[in-house]
Amino acid sequence: MTFFAVFLLAVALSMDAFAVAVVSGCALQKPSPRHYVRLSAAFGFFQFAMPVIGWYLGVSVREYMEAWDHWIAFVLLAWIGGKMTLSGLRALRHRESCACPAVDPTAGSNLLVLSVATSIDALAVGLSLAILGTPIWGEAALIGIICACITAGGVRIGKTLANLCAFNGWAELAGGLTLLAIACNILREHQVF
Repeated sequence: MTFFAVFLLAVALSMDAFAVAVVSGCALQKPSPRHYVRLSAAFGFFQFAMPVIGWYLGVSVREYMEAWDHWIAFVLLAWIGGKMTLSGLRALRHRESCACPAVDPTAGSNLLVLSVATSIDALAVGLSLAILGTPIWGEAALIGIICACITAGGVRIGKTLANLCAFNGWAELAGGLTLLAIACNILREHQVF
């Protein structure tokens, strides 16, 4: 594949991560450099690692993965989205307009789940690259780097939106609902409904 083709592929693969990063930056309101680094590094690493894993799996499990990858991504995104939605509703019910979100999307299991959920499609790309006989290491590195940069930009945009509106409880609720919408859209794209 040409550099330009891999670049476009990396941007396309990073769109889920970008959406989650915007939501995270909005929910956190004032993300620290630590938040930027954790989210960008985790999303970038998983966008790098998943194509490599997919490439090594090769064609032997391709049909099985394609049958279930959208369900895995749906469950992971719906789980985090549900947690954020409930946390935002709790904050609104208790009128905690300036409180920090109860769910930090850049920490612990939340970060791991979001990283895996936003990079499942990269696993399928790795499988496809194996079929094409394309070497993986350079392509995967470019995908990971571009995703990390796009993620950092998404957090920044989310922070700007949160600061303009100053609506933490609403931001967390909107973020959770957005993740749920992304999860449902994954199923729609795979013609589940």
